[in-house]
Amino acid sequence: MTRRIVVTGSASGIGRATAELLRERGDEVIGVDLRDADIAADLSTPEGRVAAAAAVAARCPDGIDAVVACAGLSGVTPLLVRVNYFGVTELLTALRPLLAKSAEPRAVVIGSISGTMPHDAELVEACLAGDEQLAVKLAQAAVDRGEPRRLYPSSKAALARWIRRTAIAPGWADAGIPLNAVAPGNVLTPMMLPILDDPAMKKVMDQAVPMPLNGYAKPEVLARALTWLVSPENSHITGQTIYVDGGAEATTRGDGVW
Repeated sequence: MTRRIVVTGSASGIGRATAELLRERGDEVIGVDLRDADIAADLSTPEGRVAAAAAVAARCPDGIDAVVACAGLSGVTPLLVRVNYFGVTELLTALRPLLAKSAEPRAVVIGSISGTMPHDAELVEACLAGDEQLAVKLAQAAVDRGEPRRLYPSSKAALARWIRRTAIAPGWADAGIPLNAVAPGNVLTPMMLPILDDPAMKKVMDQAVPMPLNGYAKPEVLARALTWLVSPENSHITGQTIYVDGGAEATTRGDGVW
């Protein structure tokens, strides 16, 4: 049966690979991205998220079957907090009523192995409180202090915690909607390739994210995991962060965390 699946970040990287795989399997994909997508929207702003959700509702008034939220940024800018956390959580919240119309609704987001790394607890709490203004203010303060490296891990740590609490909140598990995250290690995406071209940076990445199983992943590897999590076959996995990282999380955190 053809399923209607919204994929954010569909124009490149993991989102593009996922959209292509879903289409190959016969699903109808509604791509959302800044450009080169079915729905052009800026998920870094509240207005852009509202517009994206409204556009999906206009195309699919009888509901959608799944959401795969891949849109995200790297770097050391406060903008990544807006996109990586609020651009995901607010859009998923807005699309939940459309998901609830499906007989087998599913949702999954892209997390990151970096969510297990040191992060800014105050920034994470601001995100979880839904205070975007404060979160951006804290992120900008970190940049101004010359300490921006924890912004990305903080955005992904907050997202992982949001998944945990939201998956079992009213309107999700009790409505039959599994909600999960897939956390990659190093992936050979356009966002990552310039970093890996620098030998010094590659050494840093290899040390921070060791991947003993098959090394760096291609986007298609993540696409396969995401596709399964939004398939009807996934009936009971929810609230989980699935590490598709070549063993990085197990290597860095050991057997004390499971």
